[in-house]
Amino acid sequence: MATTRERIHEIIFEADTRAGKAFDIALLVAIILSVVIVMLESVRSLDARFAEEFDTLEWVFTGLFTLEYLLRIYVTNKPLKYIFSFYGIIDLLSIVPSYIGLFVGGAESLLVIRSLRLLRIFRVLKLTRYVGESNQLISALIASRRKILVFLFAVLAVTIIMGTAMYLIEGRKNGFDSIPHSIYWAIVTLTTVGYGDISPHTWAGQLLASIIMILGYGIIAVPTGIVTSEMTKKHNTSNTKVCQNCNEDYHLDEAKYCHHCGKRL
Repeated sequence: MATTRERIHEIIFEADTRAGKAFDIALLVAIILSVVIVMLESVRSLDARFAEEFDTLEWVFTGLFTLEYLLRIYVTNKPLKYIFSFYGIIDLLSIVPSYIGLFVGGAESLLVIRSLRLLRIFRVLKLTRYVGESNQLISALIASRRKILVFLFAVLAVTIIMGTAMYLIEGRKNGFDSIPHSIYWAIVTLTTVGYGDISPHTWAGQLLASIIMILGYGIIAVPTGIVTSEMTKKHNTSNTKVCQNCNEDYHLDEAKYCHHCGKRL
């Protein structure tokens, strides 16, 4: 027979049961509403009119997320692993600003409190835990991190070379007054953003710009291909099994024991 602690763990960390799905849906709604409140508070007219209501709702959500955070620590056998995990840090950041505001007083601290309260927007990152495909995407990103880093270094090298070349071709008289400024132009052009604040005037500069623009379309597709390749390598699991002993996930659909510590799931 499962203990109360194990039942709570199943509800909070997994979504394969009716109770787990209901918990996730309720938490999703709470996260979205709390983020909406943070955004509405930034509207001066609404904050002046509904400041008291916003504060009341904020503390309700803070209380709910605090309870959730404490329950997650309680039901796992290795609480420190959860606390210092990505999701654990995000969960902590979503509640800490409200409590810090209680202890930071004085008129000169109002701007600090306001800045700290804006950190509550991190709650939107809590959404990733409750989107089934997010684990697969995160796993693919981690697996392809070296390839992506090499790609980014290659792009950085291209922008430095192209920016320096454009500085030599156009010069200060055409707005390219320094190599860093020219590199900025190369980044804007390569990423196909094209602000248009500076542009080449000579035929050689326009030719180089055309090459960078065409190159930019090809470069955009590279990270997508890298991540997609890694995603196809990963076994597609539809379950949300999380080991209570070590917090390991990514288990196979038919797995009965944790592939990391061997504890029964």
